[in-house]
Amino acid sequence: MRIFGVKPAMEALRAGRVTALAVSARRQRGLAALLELADSRRVRPRWVERAELDRLAGGAAHQGVVASVRAPDSCSVADLLAVRTPPLVVVLDGIEDPRNLGAIARTVDAAGGSGLVVPERRAAPVTGSAVKASAGALVHVPVARVVNLVRALEELKAAGVWTIGLDAEADTSLYELDLRLPSAFVVGREGQGLHRLARERCDWRAALPMRGQVASLNASVAVGVALFEAVRQRTGVTRPG
Repeated sequence: MRIFGVKPAMEALRAGRVTALAVSARRQRGLAALLELADSRRVRPRWVERAELDRLAGGAAHQGVVASVRAPDSCSVADLLAVRTPPLVVVLDGIEDPRNLGAIARTVDAAGGSGLVVPERRAAPVTGSAVKASAGALVHVPVARVVNLVRALEELKAAGVWTIGLDAEADTSLYELDLRLPSAFVVGREGQGLHRLARERCDWRAALPMRGQVASLNASVAVGVALFEAVRQRTGVTRPG
């Protein structure tokens, strides 16, 4: 897999995943930290012209850097549950935009979450665009690809994890739930929400209190609100007001 951009390349270097590094022969300002990190990881950059970088990045904005990286290690739902105690998982139901995947992964990383559960079909793949949208977080955040999302929810529940579907139509507020318990937030595609079977398998359906004129939030923003409410509860911080 190829990733592009300074920050994603640096995170991939830190994770020890870079196998090759192409750098602009004309742009050296702002790359000193990346080149120093590459040297410390014994990755020798290949200096190329912009046209070559454009080709490697498929025309995407690359900031003068394209890295070839090893694919993320395969991961199971059980593996995710061993990452954090208590677990804090995000399950994606129908998220097909790589930029949304990247933004959600970035928030999972920031919140210290356990990782992501993503179906193999009808879901955004881990691509260079997704890694860039995550600011490199996708090289660190574990992603469990599952054949059957409903079965994965059942596995989480059997392991003692409360599954919470984020649903604007739910009667229960997110803030009414005890998120100090092992939790998995299930988020669906914007405009369509959770698929019926996924919604029915959730222990709870919870809404984010909305006070404005727009009835819903971007999926990655909704996940961010939910994750950091869990962080707030788990760290004992009192909510203002």
